[in-house]
Amino acid sequence: MADRTEPASAPPVMRKAKWRHVGPGIVVAATGVGAGDLVATLLAGSKFGYTLLWAAVIGCVVKIALAEAVGRWHLATGRTLFEGWRTLGVWTSVYFAIYVVIWGFVYGATAMSSSALPLVALFPDGPELKVWGILTGLVGLVFVWFNRYAVFEKVMTVLVGVMFVVVVYVAIRVSPNIGDAFAGLWPTLPDDSLLYTLGLIGGVGGTITMAAYGYWVNAKGWTDIGWLKVMRLDNRVAYLTTGIFVVAMLLLGAELLHATQLTLESGDKGLVDLGDILEERYGAGTAKLFLVGFFATSFTSLIGVWHGVSLLFADFVENVRGAGGGDGSAREVAAGSRERSLPFRAYLLWLTFPPMTLLWLDQPFAIVITYGVLGAFFMPFLALTLLWLLNTDRTPRQWRNGLLSNALLTVSGMLFIVLCVQQIRDLPW
Repeated sequence: MADRTEPASAPPVMRKAKWRHVGPGIVVAATGVGAGDLVATLLAGSKFGYTLLWAAVIGCVVKIALAEAVGRWHLATGRTLFEGWRTLGVWTSVYFAIYVVIWGFVYGATAMSSSALPLVALFPDGPELKVWGILTGLVGLVFVWFNRYAVFEKVMTVLVGVMFVVVVYVAIRVSPNIGDAFAGLWPTLPDDSLLYTLGLIGGVGGTITMAAYGYWVNAKGWTDIGWLKVMRLDNRVAYLTTGIFVVAMLLLGAELLHATQLTLESGDKGLVDLGDILEERYGAGTAKLFLVGFFATSFTSLIGVWHGVSLLFADFVENVRGAGGGDGSAREVAAGSRERSLPFRAYLLWLTFPPMTLLWLDQPFAIVITYGVLGAFFMPFLALTLLWLLNTDRTPRQWRNGLLSNALLTVSGMLFIVLCVQQIRDLPW
């Protein structure tokens, strides 16, 4: 019979939500929004102008609901998300094991390549893409290997600050049409815009790193339901920041590309193309500043995955071995023992060294497609298992889902299933 978590006998001490506590949400938002997400948003703006701005806003609301559910599970039960998955049956462990190994191999190459692209553009006389990619992967490995969560969060916050300032500055620099932008908040669907709309709602800031949010909440030292208000403030600040990134990139697409009918190369290289357009219109200084922001966006995703998904993998291994479980897993994460474990470091090595072989393939089409499909397969799993966990006696009754949470998780689960099916249909069979 599956293990159940009983409600605590004593009422928790609810802490006040204070700005100085904000941190894990910034980490998960920065990790989830990679260069590929920004390109997708940029292309939506270039094709439809401001018309789909409303979809970007709804996307942020969906991610707030998902991250809040993950964090609430960790705080209300004192258990990690993987412990919750195990109560649903052995199939979740099999699914996760296959997924995390294949995804890590493909993502490692994608992250290193994405971080290398702006460096190649910033230093055209320097090393080639493969060398920069290997260097960024090694820097990420060394940084995460020798630092605990507190230092990791501080560095991520600084990089998010760089991203925020650069992207917002460039968006203001192109002088957006405020009237058209506000008009874009009214839901409309232009012809041939359905897939772009679904992508904006479901794609930006949504990856396996959303599952890592609960682990970062615990690593921050938040291990009981008394931190619920703090976590909710943290989560909202995070996705408000994400929303500003997305809106800024949509403005850039609308102003620089839609009005002039300019086109970008697909994939992360589209951001390098945008740098060239910015240099032509606003000078080399603005272009270089944008490339710095591009690097900060890519590198935060790299080190965020190196840390967060390694935590997930370490918890998976410890629980399968029988070394985790009970009421202590969240406290073990908070104490930093997972970050010092052999499985954590083994997955770090897996993310770093085997994917380097793919850099010599120059990211062929098949790799890009594989990464997109793998990402699409995880989000329905996350949304639907959260619905299961948070509506049963696995969660104390007072902290289970309400009507709004259930509605948002159900809608997001259905959305992610549609996106997953579409990704499979788009494969070059």
